[in-house]
Amino acid sequence: MLFDLFKRKKAPPRPCVCAVIPAAGSSQRMGGVNKLLLELAGLPVLAHTLSAFERCELIDHIVIVAREEDIVPYHQLCRELGFSKVHTIIRGGATRAHSVLEGIRSCPEGTGIVAIHDAARPLVTDEVIREAVEAAIQHGAAAPVVPMKDSVKRIEDGLIAADIPRDTIAAVQTPQCFDRKRIESALVKALRRCIPLTDDCAAFEAARLPVCATRGDYQNIKVTTPEDLLTAEAFLAGREPL
Repeated sequence: MLFDLFKRKKAPPRPCVCAVIPAAGSSQRMGGVNKLLLELAGLPVLAHTLSAFERCELIDHIVIVAREEDIVPYHQLCRELGFSKVHTIIRGGATRAHSVLEGIRSCPEGTGIVAIHDAARPLVTDEVIREAVEAAIQHGAAAPVVPMKDSVKRIEDGLIAADIPRDTIAAVQTPQCFDRKRIESALVKALRRCIPLTDDCAAFEAARLPVCATRGDYQNIKVTTPEDLLTAEAFLAGREPL
């Protein structure tokens, strides 16, 4: 009888989680060179990003979305560094939103949660990934955020019009994690309505679906310019090597 009671209360198994890594950008602010293949602490930027998800126990699979000319180099990188969780590498779409949608549709059958992460954020930690995934499992959607450090102003006609309280805003990061079916539906509807999407949360918000805010990390920067590479190198200097 007691055994049956414990059996009934046993927690359900967690859903399958697939990381979708959009890596199809043009790297224009890096001079047109593919920033994801640039060296960061002895390894390509993309290698650091993939390693974070490869090591996270909550991530079951990884889908990389790439430009066609980068598919072969990415396959070679994954093979050489032994990234066993990479399920597939597919060609991206016309925009980031289209690429993310294709990535979601390429996740393995049975995927319940997708963790969408910028390939150019190589310093994401296991804690940031875990907290966002766990919140998405519980609430349906989650994204890491960090409080704003600077004062923020609203500008009108080139003039400062008003102060915006810092405690009401935050900078959002990735991975942004969602119930797979809901984010796919939200992206399809947003693209059909030509809604401009600044990130994946925007599609969820446009569908009037809530997104839980989780703890981000100020070191979880996006490598966009040569200066960002120097900053990332400095942050990595205080971490254990891969």
